[in-house]
Amino acid sequence: MALPRLDRRGLLVLGTLIAAGRVPLARAGNGNYRDDRLPLEAIAEGVHVFRAPYELIAPSNDGAIANMTLIVGDEAAAIIDTGNSLLAGARMRAAMRAVTDKPLRYVINTHMHPDHTLGNAAFAGDAPRFVAHHKMPRALSLRAETYLAQAERMLGAQAEGTRIVLPDLLVEDRLTLDLGGRPLELRAHPTAHTDNDLTVFDVVSGTWVMGDLLFVGHIPTLDGSLLGWLALLDQLTGTPAARAVPGHGPSSVAWPQASAPERRYLDVLRSDIRQLLAEGGAMSEAPAHAVVSERGDWVLFDEFNARNAIAAYHELEWE
Repeated sequence: MALPRLDRRGLLVLGTLIAAGRVPLARAGNGNYRDDRLPLEAIAEGVHVFRAPYELIAPSNDGAIANMTLIVGDEAAAIIDTGNSLLAGARMRAAMRAVTDKPLRYVINTHMHPDHTLGNAAFAGDAPRFVAHHKMPRALSLRAETYLAQAERMLGAQAEGTRIVLPDLLVEDRLTLDLGGRPLELRAHPTAHTDNDLTVFDVVSGTWVMGDLLFVGHIPTLDGSLLGWLALLDQLTGTPAARAVPGHGPSSVAWPQASAPERRYLDVLRSDIRQLLAEGGAMSEAPAHAVVSERGDWVLFDEFNARNAIAAYHELEWE
């Protein structure tokens, strides 16, 4: 499904929100944010990752709370995920320019969550193609107002200029992008973490950028289908890769070994909620009942486990 372009760069903005005055239009490079760059870790030749802290969005982190990846080919570069604000994206762009002066050809979002998308506008001046799962535009559009309001509430002045930039190149199933001697294989997945999860496999280095289909250390967050996520993990772990980049966690992990704790958490979540349902327990009981054995194993457990339990209850009560 192709989306209409609103300018020659293929930059899409939510027109209805703009008309309502809810989306700020300050452009990247307007001088209203710091230009100090995010630290990058080189995990393979031409592959550089910003390893995000295990934190909620706050002024102390500028909204840079999800891993972001730069891949450089012979002719061009690609950025995968952009942070939770224009400022976070601008700092990633500064990091990119410290590594390479090659043109930015693609900005790829692994899914619609704000910590992976709200920095897109920082790259608009480079005129890249913005790439995502074919279901991402609708999903992001439905939550855009909420995401922008949250960024403003949590970051204050540091959210200035943050706006929605939607993709102009959509992945229905698989798509190969070329950076010049460096093909990137993009795969659109069925509903799991969200209904618009996309992974990026760098053929040259064997690096698989997983987005939030892989959490390491940070508790997994469920916004799609628990059963779908478990089924997808069965498929993904059967595919070899030299290394993986999680959406949250170290810059590089062994694949598929690093997925084992996430799989365990999701398995226990399914088991505990099924038991609660079998006993006739109410949804209000789910947060206290689900996965309590895992509390000491995950950062931000108390912030997200209750939400996961409610989402799992909603899904599994209709099995």
